[in-house]
Amino acid sequence: MIFPIVAYGNPILRKLCKDITPKYPELTGLIDSMFETMYASYGVGLAAPQIGKDIRLFIVDTSPFADMVEDAKEKDDLKGFKKVFINAQILEEVGEEWDFNEGCLSIPGINEEVSRQPIITMEYYDASFNRHEETFTGLIARVIQHEYDHIEGILFTDKLSSFKKRILKRKLENISKGKVEVDYPMKFPKK
Repeated sequence: MIFPIVAYGNPILRKLCKDITPKYPELTGLIDSMFETMYASYGVGLAAPQIGKDIRLFIVDTSPFADMVEDAKEKDDLKGFKKVFINAQILEEVGEEWDFNEGCLSIPGINEEVSRQPIITMEYYDASFNRHEETFTGLIARVIQHEYDHIEGILFTDKLSSFKKRILKRKLENISKGKVEVDYPMKFPKK
């Protein structure tokens, strides 16, 4: 099932999401639908708030980024990286911040340079509720940080300078009013 993507301006995108248990109703089906939704929207990550659910769940598949890098090892890492993150917590972020042009399915048509640290260590549960503690680097870490921010109620636009936010204000208002063209289903805030 393909869910509509929740658009900028919907309060659920600002909520601190709740942990879930293995007994969460129809979790496997929800995860499958999230992957289906993400692929139909041409995304590399999707968080539960983006489909209207305030739970600590996000998914990542970085394979579309593989063609963007020249390093053979990173290319292979990106190609094979598809994961489910449940109840994730970032334990550590380290390294010198680097900029990368980010976008978001909930904020279509806006891409901006965002600074993030290149190495993260996190604790999370997979789809079978097995606990993991792992360190991620590079583009994989960046995608995870972006999706993790969603379950914390943070959007990538929050990380921009106040000057850049002022420049984007009208575009963001238009997105929240449904005045944006996208080629995937979206759910806009009620007026």
